[in-house]
This record gives sequence, C-alpha cells and structure tokens, in this order.
Amino acid sequence: MAKGKSKKPVTPSATRERILAAAATILSAKGYSETRLSDIADSAELRAPAVYYYFDSREDLIAEVMAVGQRRLREHVESALAGLPSATAPMDRIETAVQAHLQVELQLSDFATAVTRNIGQLPDEVRDRLRAEGAEYIGLWRGLLEAARRAGQLRPDLDLRAARMLVMGALNWTTEWWNPQQGSLSAVIETAQSLIRHGLGFATPH
Repeated sequence: MAKGKSKKPVTPSATRERILAAAATILSAKGYSETRLSDIADSAELRAPAVYYYFDSREDLIAEVMAVGQRRLREHVESALAGLPSATAPMDRIETAVQAHLQVELQLSDFATAVTRNIGQLPDEVRDRLRAEGAEYIGLWRGLLEAARRAGQLRPDLDLRAARMLVMGALNWTTEWWNPQQGSLSAVIETAQSLIRHGLGFATPH
C-alpha cells in the first residue's frame, strides 16, 4: 500500500510570518485600539499564548508590522522609480511615485495600509522605533521635490516641506475613504497625479 504524502513541516519563521500577516490584516481593518491579540491568533490559526513565543508583547508585534509596512512601501516606490528611463523628467518621476504609493497602500499590501491607518495612534515608544525607516521614505519624497524645483518644474513660491507633508498626507488618507465599489483605483491614481502635478507645477497655458 502506498504511503501517504507527509505534510511539509511548519517552520518557526513561517509561523512568525503568518502572525505578522494576520496582524497586518486586522490592523488595517480595525485600527490600533481595536486590535486584539486573540483576534490575531484566531486569524493565524494559533492559540493566543503562542503569539508570545514569537513576540514579547502586543506592542512588539504591532511595531514589527509597521516596520515591515514602511519598508515595503518605500521599496515598492523605489523599485518603480528605478524602472524609469534615466532621462525621465522630475515631475513624471513624482507621478510614478504617486502611482506606486497608492498601489501598494490600497491594493498590494495590508502591511502598508496598516502603517498609514495607524501611525498616528501609536504610543511614543513604538513610533520611536519606526522613526529611522520613516525618515528614509520622507527623504525619498524630499529628493523628488527638490529635483523638480532644480529643473524649474515646481512653482518657486512653494514651501517644499509644507508641500511634501501635504502630498504625503493626502496620499496616506486615501485608506480612510477609498471604496473600490465607488471608484476604481486607476481613477484615484490619475486624479491624485493631476492634482499634484497642477498644484505643485505651473499652470498649463491655454
């Protein structure tokens, strides 16, 4: 009689990733204050005490989800920019970054959605752990805007820091209101690109 196939053993790293993915999904849907370890454990098909084998506390788990989300968002945007021809105009690069940011935030990653929906609710000690990664992504956007200004594609009267904060804030806020049943992702991306291009740049002459 033929022997049945043995199940592939579950490694600790695979279980840890399953917990992180479950936490990202629940944080995206419920927010920081309503996320419970018991819900995460149920989603990951574990008993709640098992979570503490991989993470010291609820805050430790949430901090890791946020760190992964920040990193994936930045890497996705960096990858999209790296795929552009070297001669791409700075404002076109900004449009590409807008598209990549919204894609990963609204469609590709619960981790990125968890970051944008919850970063303002985190306790200070968790936010402090995320500061370096967040600063790296802010630096990416600062570089995009500065390049556009040097190329003469940004209005000279704009405060670049305020412009960056407003652009990133608007992009991040889409997780709070976008509903795929009320408008396509492509429509949101195209609208955001148009608003940013024409808000930061010069009016197109008629």
